[in-house]
Amino acid sequence: MPATLLIPLYRDEVAPRFDLAGEVLLVTLDTEGTETERSSVVLAHASSEDICRMALEEKVRTVICSGIDEEFWQYLRWKRIEVIDNVIGPVEEALRRHAAGMLRSGDILFHREGA
Repeated sequence: MPATLLIPLYRDEVAPRFDLAGEVLLVTLDTEGTETERSSVVLAHASSEDICRMALEEKVRTVICSGIDEEFWQYLRWKRIEVIDNVIGPVEEALRRHAAGMLRSGDILFHREGA
């Protein structure tokens, strides 16, 4: 069954705060987990409620985000949407790790020089 991911954005990174994101990325995956479609949606104003509503309307199965209020985390989980939170770093790295089944809550995806 195809799946859709939602990632709140800040430039090309996962937004530091769910409630302050002015843009979200929607990524559709086929049954094998391969990306089939990608769209960026600019929000009229930053709003956790609007992002949650969009997640329901777009039948999102997974939200990848950084900081999220407990209330919205609980709401999304109640709606049976997986929430991978406290992820910090570039969106492309988050998508790569998610596709490989290696993305976990709390992951810091920035690469350090010399590490």
